[in-house]
Amino acid sequence: MELKISDGIVRGVRGADAPMTELAIRARTIANLLPLLCTRAGAKIVHNSDRNYTGIRFETKAVGPVVLEMPMSEEPYRLVQEFIEPDEAGRMEVELRRFPQIYRPQGVAHITAEFLRSNGFLR
Repeated sequence: MELKISDGIVRGVRGADAPMTELAIRARTIANLLPLLCTRAGAKIVHNSDRNYTGIRFETKAVGPVVLEMPMSEEPYRLVQEFIEPDEAGRMEVELRRFPQIYRPQGVAHITAEFLRSNGFLR
């Protein structure tokens, strides 16, 4: 399932309504290669125009969901934990990890799944 967030409104998108940008296609490719552990964690593709990213969102056992943000141009992939409420410092997100674009989609899926599993985000 894919979600589209615009002006604070979350909508599910399917089929012809789903964006067909390069980032969306890359996110779908990586999501299809994720192991079962990530799929069971409720991995969803998110197109967030409010925060200007496309990524894969994992519902975790931690404080908030973790998002693998697709890189724009030469930027690296980012794993970001989003908070439901701001923390003591007023932050809404914390960057957990960055990795370069040198990996194929299979490698990105593997790195993401292993990071989430080994750090206790997925059970």
